[in-house]
Amino acid sequence: MVSEAERISPEKAIEILKRDGVEVTLEEAKIILDFLYGMAEIVVEQHLKKAS
Repeated sequence: MVSEAERISPEKAIEILKRDGVEVTLEEAKIILDFLYGMAEIVVEQHLKKAS
């Protein structure tokens, strides 16, 4: 699991999304980041299972 120190902050996510014309609230950014980190964990687990 990614430590809190290594995570992208919701504020940074808002900034990145805004550059691409996507406006989100702080709460929406938190939800998006939680979802993406969860998906990333699943992908890594699946890849490691295939590799072994």
